[in-house]
Amino acid sequence: MINSSYNVKSIFSIKDLENLSGIKAHTIRIWEKRYNILEPMRSDTNIRNYDLKSLQKLLNVVLLNDYGYKISRIAEHSSEKIEILVREIISEKNTKNHALNAFKMAMINFDQALFFNTYNNLLAEKSFRDVFYEVVVPLMEEIGLLWQAGTISPAQEHFISFLIKQKLLLNTEKLQILEPTRTDKVFVLYLPENEIHELALMYLNYEILLNGYKTIYLGESVPIESLKDMKKYFDTIVYVSYLTVEPTKEAINGYVQEFKTEIIDENSEVRFLGRMVEFIDNKVKSDQIQVFNSIADFVEDL
Repeated sequence: MINSSYNVKSIFSIKDLENLSGIKAHTIRIWEKRYNILEPMRSDTNIRNYDLKSLQKLLNVVLLNDYGYKISRIAEHSSEKIEILVREIISEKNTKNHALNAFKMAMINFDQALFFNTYNNLLAEKSFRDVFYEVVVPLMEEIGLLWQAGTISPAQEHFISFLIKQKLLLNTEKLQILEPTRTDKVFVLYLPENEIHELALMYLNYEILLNGYKTIYLGESVPIESLKDMKKYFDTIVYVSYLTVEPTKEAINGYVQEFKTEIIDENSEVRFLGRMVEFIDNKVKSDQIQVFNSIADFVEDL
């Protein structure tokens, strides 16, 4: 139940529904017209808008459809019956899609209780790493796209990110008190100047620690000049950075080149991840400058 005193986004465009559900707007319109799956509100200029109940119903319909229910069959049921079918499915099968939807609804509604209940239910069945790897990492990737598309606000992104950070910090601390089992190199994790999206970097820190390495976590907005100091303390360093919005696509190759000139030597290398890595030119890459297209690829390479 949403407290009416909260200023929560409660009206969604069909594009918002597309972004949140992963179902194309064209398909949503077909489901709506042919099966009356949703009942949109229409503006004076006949533009479709949808409320929170419509969004929740669509997410439930998509989940049932993913598990083999035909749309024509789903359309025969009331919203209440659809919710019952969803609960039956998630008690019997993989809860990943349901959890993703629940986390998205928690984000949209600023609903801490829904976030913690969903998280704790997952943790009752899976390890912390499995929860993050299977559910939260895909959620983090979606959050970036939803923010970029304007479907969620910066406030909603910060709200869900903070809750996820809490869980990461608690579990990372458990690993930090252990002695490293692999001492051939040290990982230094940082974000470039003006880059503040550190959630993915925090998860990489957890994964590296889990693999037995020592990590030095420097966090957001670190100038290249400051990274030089690390060489005074460690012989073999792997720098790791996650580039979400900075450097920009116009500046990124110059940044990588500067990193190569100022930091890289025979005892150091760097691994870049994030949305901006697609703009890194092959000419500036080398054996000591690696680019990973996903967190999964990075973890597999550890």
